[in-house]
Amino acid sequence: MEVTEQDFDFLRRLVFDDSGIVLEPGKEYLIETRLAPILRREEMGSFSDLVRALRPPSDIRLRDLVIDAMTTNETSFFRDSHPWDALRTGILPELIEARKGVRSLTIWCAASSSGQEPYSLAMLLHEHFPEVAKSWSVRIIGTDLSPSMVEKSSSGRFSQLEVNRGLPARMLMTYFTREGTEWQISDDVRKMVDFRLGNLVEPSSVAQIPLVDGVFVRNVLIYFNTETRAGILSRVHGRLRTDGFLMLGSSETAVGTDSSYERVRYDKTAVFRPATATSRTPANTQLTRI
Repeated sequence: MEVTEQDFDFLRRLVFDDSGIVLEPGKEYLIETRLAPILRREEMGSFSDLVRALRPPSDIRLRDLVIDAMTTNETSFFRDSHPWDALRTGILPELIEARKGVRSLTIWCAASSSGQEPYSLAMLLHEHFPEVAKSWSVRIIGTDLSPSMVEKSSSGRFSQLEVNRGLPARMLMTYFTREGTEWQISDDVRKMVDFRLGNLVEPSSVAQIPLVDGVFVRNVLIYFNTETRAGILSRVHGRLRTDGFLMLGSSETAVGTDSSYERVRYDKTAVFRPATATSRTPANTQLTRI
């Protein structure tokens, strides 16, 4: 089933207005593959039927289903090894040293999808910084604009396919229990993560996030235009402590978009810090003002 140019234009504007995500011409296949299940479920014969149902006064339930389908992104446990190596060997040790007086750590995983990223962070803390995981006040906040993703990630239940992607077998045995055809993450890990609805494009939504020591916005900015990216980076900056870190995806950067960050390189991984920070620069890091 193919989407017409007129229907594609309506749907791409709907997605942009609700989420800020840009669907460029040529991305019709995303509409067709992601929304086809909704058409079948709602017994609609074409994308034109869907567009008619979405025009004002629209069905809010149907609108939410469409936005949910179009904004759910691919994820996996410990996605890309280099950032996790940098967290383990450089970023977290430095941050933990700076917070040992208050024994408190708050990290925000934005656009957390089905939860693999924040749970990976919680498991990394248990594995390599057990005292922090067990005796500090650790709060990992996972936000997503999809209600179904927030519900799924909060449950801590994953399919066999999901745990096969990026999760070492030893960690699966340590932190998960098999329940039927699914795997349930342990309470010790799950209680470290607070999942909630959140939209990076909405200032009022970001304002509800407390000040944090670190932010993950990985593989997210690539879906937005320059203006929206600048707004997101500015809002994130407002929630980040002066010596905190921002981690983006490997193909993403704040260079040329927001001058309020400086880049710090940990071997093969670059993170960004507020440019006003008077942070230490360990021997294995290279700091570049942007």
